[in-house]
Order: sequence, then C-alpha cells, then structure tokens
Amino acid sequence: MSESQVPERMTGADVRAVAAATIGWTMDAFDYFVVVLVYADVATDFGVSLTRMAFLTTATLLMRPLGAAIFGLWADHAGRKKVLIVDVCFYSVVGFVCAFAPNYTVLLILRLLYGIGMGGEWGLGASLSMEKVPPRRRGLVSGIVQQGYSIGYLLAAVAFLAVSNWTDWGWRGLFALSIIPGLLSLFIRSRVTESEAWVETREHAQRTKTTVGEILRQPAVLRRLVYLVLLMTAFNWMSHGTQDVYPTFLKDGLHFAPNTALYIAMLYNVGALIGGTLMGAASERFGRRAIVVFCAVLGLPILPLFAASHALGLVCLGSFLMQFVVQGAWGVIPAHLTELSPAEIRGFYPGVTYQLGNCLAAFNLPIQERLAASHSYTFALTVTMIPVFVAVIVLAAIGKEARGHRLSRGESPVSSPAAAGV
Repeated sequence: MSESQVPERMTGADVRAVAAATIGWTMDAFDYFVVVLVYADVATDFGVSLTRMAFLTTATLLMRPLGAAIFGLWADHAGRKKVLIVDVCFYSVVGFVCAFAPNYTVLLILRLLYGIGMGGEWGLGASLSMEKVPPRRRGLVSGIVQQGYSIGYLLAAVAFLAVSNWTDWGWRGLFALSIIPGLLSLFIRSRVTESEAWVETREHAQRTKTTVGEILRQPAVLRRLVYLVLLMTAFNWMSHGTQDVYPTFLKDGLHFAPNTALYIAMLYNVGALIGGTLMGAASERFGRRAIVVFCAVLGLPILPLFAASHALGLVCLGSFLMQFVVQGAWGVIPAHLTELSPAEIRGFYPGVTYQLGNCLAAFNLPIQERLAASHSYTFALTVTMIPVFVAVIVLAAIGKEARGHRLSRGESPVSSPAAAGV
C-alpha cells in the first residue's frame, strides 16, 4: 500500500483495536495500583514490614520483561490477536486469585506470575493499535492508549473508596474486582481483527527467511535497544517515582485522612488523563521528542510544589500539574516505541525495551520508603526526581524518532534515514 492509499479515517476495526489496548492497559494498571493503595493494609494483615511489603510492586515489575519477551516473540510468530487473548485470560485469573492468598509468600508468587502477564500486555496492545490506525492518528491514539494506565489508577482509587467505605470486603475484595475489566477486555478483543501490517510483514519474513536472531544481531538494532531501555528506565522512574509512594506520603507524611488522599489521587489522575491525551496528540505536530523534553522541563519547577506543599489546595494543584506533565510525556511512548521498532519483531521490541526499563526502575518504591524513613517523604521525592527529570530531558534530546513511518513489511525504522542513529 502506497502512502497515498493510506486511509485518513479510523474504521470500526481500528476503534475496537484501540479500545481493546486501552482497556487491557487499564486492567493492568487497576490491579497494579490496588497493591499500591492497600499494601499497608496487607502488611498489617500478614504481619510484615512496609519495606518488605513494598517489594510486591518490585516483584511485579521485575517479571515484566520476561512476559514481554515470551508473549512478544509468540505474537510476532502467531499474530497479535490470539496471543493477546491468551495473555488477558492469564493475568485476569491470576489477579483474581490474589484475593484468596493465605499469606505473604503465596501473594508474592502470584504477583510474580501477574508481572509476566502484565509484561505481555503493553507491547502487544500498543503494537496492534499503532499498526491498525492511520499514521496521522498515531499521536492522539498513543495518548489515549497510554492513559489506560491513568484510568486504571483512577478506577482503583474509586474502587478502594467504595469498598473501604461501603463494604467489609477489605483488600481481598479489591483484587476480586479485577476480573471485571479483564472480562470486558476479553470480549472486545474477541471482535478485533488481526493487524494487516503484521500479516504483510510475516509473509515478507517467510519469503526472505528472516529470523529474529538475524535482526537482533544488527548493530543498529542493538544500539537502539540499549538506548530505548535507558530511556524507558528514566521514564518508568519518572512515573513510579511520582505515583507509587505518593498515597502513603499523603496519609503518613501529611496526615491527611484516607478518603482525602483518595480524592487527591482521583484528581491528579484526571490531570494525567488530560495531559497524556493532549500531549500525545500534540506530538503529531511538534514531534515525539520535543513533547517529551517540554513536559520533563516543566516537571522541574513543579517538583517543589508537588513534594513540599502541606496545604490541601497546594497539594492538589501540585499533584495535578505533576501528573499532567509526567503522563503528558508518557502519552507519546506507544507511538514512539512502535515507530522505532523493526517491523519483524514489533511484538517483541517495544514491550521488551519498555519492561526492561521498568525492571531497572523497579526498586524505586523501596528506595523512596527508606529515604522517607530516614529523612522525610519530601526529601525522598525531591532527591530521586530531580536527576530523573534531567535524565529524561537528555535522553530524549539525543535520540531520534520515526514519526509517521510505515509499519509494515521489512521496512525497519532503524535503517530509515529519518530515524538513523539511536
């Protein structure tokens, strides 16, 4: 298909692919942030320390690269749709079973398994949606898909508020609820058609007998993989560093009532939704890297308001603005990583680079908890986030992008003149 033949409007199949990717990522984030919201309660029930309990989130993040590799390679061989359906069934069941964990050890094992499923979700959902939609819609769709993460956090906060105030289910009831968005995602995915770009690319790879090993051994592909892992490490620390410890900071550091902390979480996730969608769309005009640098630069002057405020109004403003810029930068990522990935391994490459970065950033919460215990939450947030914003700015500035690049056949963006270098 030539550039002139590429459709400008999204079809019903495109919309369903975007909805499936967004809901799948929403479900993942819901389950992940349920742990963030209740790990203090679970620690009390199981009689373990907060630092040890915080390792549950670390364990989930550590297993994500394995899931991204397993499901990504399988999807590059067998297609996006079937593998995504298997993945959503797997992590939905595991997330539900967490509600019945009898002790910390069993819950830790279940979270390790959940991390494998969570690792497969993002890369495949992003690849399928980006391959399905018209190139000029990728920026907007990228922002929408990535905000499944913020929607999941928002729903987790709402569910926690409802369960803690109106029922006696406790944290177990929250894990049981995670089956609902999983089933919804499964229903929508059953109606999604396979990626035409994958079909064309797979046929080309079979004709040319191209293997995954041959592609990964290309120096340009390896250089870019290392670069994207570093970029995603900084990005994941930026996200988790401003989110994971923050509910505990509001309750234990600022001594806000639990319901007040949840209302603040709901507010700043609205900021995240707006920022991610707007900045993702803006990247279609101004470029992926320019939007990332813009958002990260804004994060530095917002940091004192975010981390050092004590008055409720200022805390609300600081957290809203912080998540607006953090998730604004993230709104670019599904499109950016997909466009920079070799076509033949697009199920594997974006997810693995994303999740290896997540793995390297996985110790964020325990580190911030230790710094908060020895100093303060304000200190922990400040000293960890300043270098992270600087790293995002530098890494985005020195990289390349392949905005609008065609996503089919063997036309790797690594060898594209517009995306040469890292």
